[in-house]
Amino acid sequence: MFLSGAAIGILGGMIGLGGAEFRLPLLIGLFGFAALPAVIMNKTMSLVVVITAIPARLIAVPLTELSPYLYIVLNLLAGSLIGAWLGAHWATKLASKTLYRVIAILLVLVAIMLFVTHFFAIEPLNLPDALRIVLGVAAGLLIGVVAALMGVAGGELLIPTIVLLYGTDVKIAGSLSLLVSLPTMLVAFARYSRDSSFAVLGQNKGFLIAMTLGSITGTILGGLLLGVIPSIVLIPLLVLLLVLSSIKVWNHK
Repeated sequence: MFLSGAAIGILGGMIGLGGAEFRLPLLIGLFGFAALPAVIMNKTMSLVVVITAIPARLIAVPLTELSPYLYIVLNLLAGSLIGAWLGAHWATKLASKTLYRVIAILLVLVAIMLFVTHFFAIEPLNLPDALRIVLGVAAGLLIGVVAALMGVAGGELLIPTIVLLYGTDVKIAGSLSLLVSLPTMLVAFARYSRDSSFAVLGQNKGFLIAMTLGSITGTILGGLLLGVIPSIVLIPLLVLLLVLSSIKVWNHK
């Protein structure tokens, strides 16, 4: 479990993400968790990874540097907190087969976003402030739903959204995405805690701890290896991995 978590963390760290997108199909396909318990396990590990990442990120990008952009966090949270609750609620109500297929579709969506954001320039939109605020709430709502349904932090969607809507650079966007992710994940976690499937955490404590520690270790190592493998090689391989994983999850019984 530790090695699996570390491998996923390295993959994510090498592209500046936590790796939860790759961990979810592993929980389902390799370790045999049903859809909802896998999402809850993934959400728990993602939450711990984000909590440990924030202090390190604040050292690299101090809060004083982020403070002029905190309105972006509030704008996105206005939608993402609602979206997180709705997404978690829907996940607990969907039949397992339906949830598998929703997850499979979302994995393809993440693969597309990964490819587009790494190989095409994202130009900020020139929008009136009122429209930007409305779109920020709408984007936050959608991202909150997706993140809750997959048990991820949502950085792969938040970062390009922040760059596109608000015109910040990627470094600032990465830090802001963590500040949006944490409360959004806590809301989804609170909703999941009301479902009987939440018991999966108590039933798999050793597994959860080992894989979480592996994920944190891998994310750090992946960050140190950032740029070692050229994006033109790494990104298509990760996109292919996500697409193949989505097929396996879609057909999972």
